Amino acid sequence: MRTKLTIVLASAGLLLAAWPLRAHHSFAAEFDVHRPIKMRGTVTRLGWINPHSWIYIDVKGPDGKIVNWMIEGGSPNALLRLGFTKDALPVGSEIVVEGFQAKDGSNRGVGQSVSFADGRKLFLGGSAPGANGPEK
Repeated sequence: MRTKLTIVLASAGLLLAAWPLRAHHSFAAEFDVHRPIKMRGTVTRLGWINPHSWIYIDVKGPDGKIVNWMIEGGSPNALLRLGFTKDALPVGSEIVVEGFQAKDGSNRGVGQSVSFADGRKLFLGGSAPGANGPEK
């Protein structure tokens, strides 16, 4: 009886530990490698949260209207390993983001890199091809 209870509790523990993984997705599930994006915009907010960071930028569209985009990056831990900090993107910074648009065509994408006016470039460490920097 005691062995059965131990097995049931261990199984329940494993299921609960795996629960957060159910919502995680692959690049191909949400983003389209055939829809690359490269846009210049102004940072409006940085979401430094797990499992993905989010950069919100205002981009001027071809018609002159401002459109807010959400760019997914890697986890805060992945960004720190790539030299990215919370202070790297202050609100109001003008940046160029390269990445891939969401499959649903929304104003959402996954970022590969962020470039600054002074020439600096930071990789976003997410699921996008090339987001972890040049191959070594």
